[in-house]
Amino acid sequence: MAHSPTTSLTVAHLASLTGATVAGDGTLVISRVDTFDAAGEGCLTFVRSSSFAQRWNACGATAALITKDLVETAGVQFANKALLVVGDVDLAMIEVLGAFTPAATARPAGVHATAVVDATAKVAASAHVGPGCVIEAHAQVGERAVLISQVTIGSHAKIGDGTVLHSGVRVLEHCEIGRLCILHANVVIGADGFGYRPRPDGKGLLKIPHIGNVVIGDDVEIGACSCVDRGKFGATTVGSGTKIDNLVQIGHNCVIGRCCILCGSTGLAGSVTVGDGVIFGGGACIADNLNIGSGAKIAGMAGVMNDVPAGATYVGAPAMPAGEWRRMQVQMRKLGRKS
Repeated sequence: MAHSPTTSLTVAHLASLTGATVAGDGTLVISRVDTFDAAGEGCLTFVRSSSFAQRWNACGATAALITKDLVETAGVQFANKALLVVGDVDLAMIEVLGAFTPAATARPAGVHATAVVDATAKVAASAHVGPGCVIEAHAQVGERAVLISQVTIGSHAKIGDGTVLHSGVRVLEHCEIGRLCILHANVVIGADGFGYRPRPDGKGLLKIPHIGNVVIGDDVEIGACSCVDRGKFGATTVGSGTKIDNLVQIGHNCVIGRCCILCGSTGLAGSVTVGDGVIFGGGACIADNLNIGSGAKIAGMAGVMNDVPAGATYVGAPAMPAGEWRRMQVQMRKLGRKS
């Protein structure tokens, strides 16, 4: 059963939040949000394709967000149902979800009795340091920062104002996290880069020391169990506003621009440079020392072996421009039919 927030709001109130026009009864009460097929009485859902619009009258939801171009397809409305007509369903849903999100649990300022804080560390009086946290020598934790539990802050590391570190996060020595960031459970910032060379005598491998750090900008969110490795020398950097999904690997000395999106299981090898606003689909893999231009889109599961120009869309493994990939697929199908 879906989680049910305790908030109840009328359709008219939700319309005022989203700037929607109501088609139907604005006095209907909405108590939760759910998917189209799971929604029942008192639920709000969303419609953003003609296939779902055609099924609207059979849907159990009380109301739905919908764009104007789909209203006619949705057809005649039964009693006790309403449509909220908006310009952008996804943006409207952000407002709705915000209205139904329970207030965050206030975490009191102070250091839990089980936390270990080095005498030389500087922890702002307004910060919350939860149970089992460790803050090492000369580390800094900013105003209103929240370390939920079992978080480790390495020596000389810096945590910016208002940043939230969930359970098990590790920010290792000399690494820096900006303001208003969110790092989810078990994120590791500043582990050694993956660097080895064969021994001169041929008997094994030599580990390459990594003496750089990681610098994360402001308003960055990093999903659970993702890792950003420290530079061999210099910094691995992630620009402000970038959002990183779960299980993402960012190699040593990568430079990632502002407001990028890295979907789950994306992997960047060492020294990749990424411009602003780049989108990586899930499972994309980027070879080392490449440049990905601003505004580029890398499809899920793509294997990028060469530089990608700004604004380009690359698909496939090995990755190539999307148009070229589509033409190749057509030719391969033709070859299949001839055989």
